[in-house]
Amino acid sequence: MKFLKKFVRDTKAATAIEYGLIAALIAVAGITAMTSVGKSVSGTFNNVNTALTT
Repeated sequence: MKFLKKFVRDTKAATAIEYGLIAALIAVAGITAMTSVGKSVSGTFNNVNTALTT
């Protein structure tokens, strides 16, 4: 019974979960931004390639 009371009062697990969720959100935002930038850079390189080959 003491273990259960101690576990309910412990906030370290909740804090770790919150930090994990924040890290996951930052990772998703970073991946989204890098994908967008990657598509833009790819388009620019394709335009340069087309201009050089013609």
